[in-house]
Amino acid sequence: MPNRVLIIAEAGQNHNGDYDQAIRLVDVAKAAGADIVKFQTGVPGLVMSRFAQKADYQKASTARDESQLDMNRKINLPLEAFRPLKEYCEKAGIRFLSTPFDLVSVDMLAGLGMDTFKIPSGEITNLPYLRKIGALGRKVILSSGMCRLGEIEDALDILVQAGTRRKDIIAMHCNTEYPTPYGDVNLRAMLTIRDALKIPVGYSDHSLGIEVPIAAVAMGAVAIEKHFTLDKNQPGPDHKASLEPDELAAMVRSIRNIELALGDGVKRVTDSERKNMAIARRSVHAARDLHTGEVLTDADIIMKRPGDGISPMEMDRVVGRKLRRDVGEDCKLTWNDLG
Repeated sequence: MPNRVLIIAEAGQNHNGDYDQAIRLVDVAKAAGADIVKFQTGVPGLVMSRFAQKADYQKASTARDESQLDMNRKINLPLEAFRPLKEYCEKAGIRFLSTPFDLVSVDMLAGLGMDTFKIPSGEITNLPYLRKIGALGRKVILSSGMCRLGEIEDALDILVQAGTRRKDIIAMHCNTEYPTPYGDVNLRAMLTIRDALKIPVGYSDHSLGIEVPIAAVAMGAVAIEKHFTLDKNQPGPDHKASLEPDELAAMVRSIRNIELALGDGVKRVTDSERKNMAIARRSVHAARDLHTGEVLTDADIIMKRPGDGISPMEMDRVVGRKLRRDVGEDCKLTWNDLG
C-alpha cells in the first residue's frame, strides 16, 4: 500500500472568533477522519496595516466598508486560546496545527511544542518570517499560491540555510482565489514543482467541491489541505468556499479509497480476481467427437471457457499430437489425453 496521504482539515478562521465554535470544528474534523485540524494564529495589528484592503472574495462576503484589519479583529482568536485548543485536539485524538501569520505567533506556537509549521502563500516572500521558522528545525508545509517556481526555490533555500532539513519540507501547490476557477487550478504544476525541486508535493485546495483534491491524490500528492466550516451560510470571508461536515467526510473517504486503488504499481493477479481466471479465460476443447489414435489438427480443437484446462497459448503443442483416448465434443482436453 502506498504511503498514507496527509489530510489537513483547514478550519482557519471559520470559528468567527468563537472558541466554542472552534471546538466544534475540531470534532467535525475528527469525525470526518482527517489527520490534522488546522487553524490560523495571528495578532492582526502585526499582520496588516489599517490601510490594507480586503480581497474581492472577502468584500463579497463581509461588510464592504470595513478594512482587512477590522475584519480580522472580529474573527480572530486571541493567542491565549491556542493552548487549550491544542490540548482539546490531543484529547480528541487529532493533530493540532495552526498557521502563524507573524513572528510573535511563531514563538507562541513553537512554545506549545507544535512539531510542524504551515507557511501560507502570502508569507513565501517574507524573509524574516522564513528565517525564523527555518531556524526552528521542524517540519514545514509550504504553500505556493501566487508564486513562480523560482520564488518557491528561494523560500526553500532560505528555510534550509536557516536550519530546516530539505527532506522535512512539503511544498503545496495552491491557488489563492476563493473559490478557485477550475481553469486556474493547473494541477500539473504540482508535478512541475516536484520534478524541478526534487521535493514532496501536496495540494492546498480552494476550488468548489471535492473533485480536485481527489484528482491531486491520484496524481501523487502526499498531502491535501481543504477548508471546512460548520455552515457555508455563516458570515465571514472563507465559509462559502469551504466544505460542510458531510462534504469533508466524503472527501476523506474518497481520498482513502484512491490511496487503496493506487496500489504499489506491480502488475500481478490479485487475490480478489484469482477465482475469476478459470471462469473468464479459455482452454483447449474438442471441436467435435474425437477418437483414440487421431492426430489433432487446428480444426479439431476450439478455445472455450472454462479456462482451467490446457491454455490456448499451448495450442502449438497440442496440434499434431495423437489422442490416447476418446474425447467428446465440447470436452476439455488434458495433457493425459495426448500421446
